[in-house]
Amino acid sequence: MSTTITVRHLDPGDKSWLRREAQRLGISMEEFVRQLIHEKRRRSLQYAAPSEVFKRYFGSEYGVELPLGDRYGYRPVELEHAG
Repeated sequence: MSTTITVRHLDPGDKSWLRREAQRLGISMEEFVRQLIHEKRRRSLQYAAPSEVFKRYFGSEYGVELPLGDRYGYRPVELEHAG
């Protein structure tokens, strides 16, 4: 099954870039756009786990020391009874 889309009001500079890149790769502009969309979708599905993001931006190699807490612990909330 084939799906068709039309992109209107494409910036002339973007269209020229698409044409040059497709030509450089020896493929049609249509195939080049398909590959761009496919690659963007593939990358968007590769979300990093929160722990990986923290490792990437924090830690001793970046001058930040994060305290290690209890692995599954929590600190209960203490409420003062007014009365």
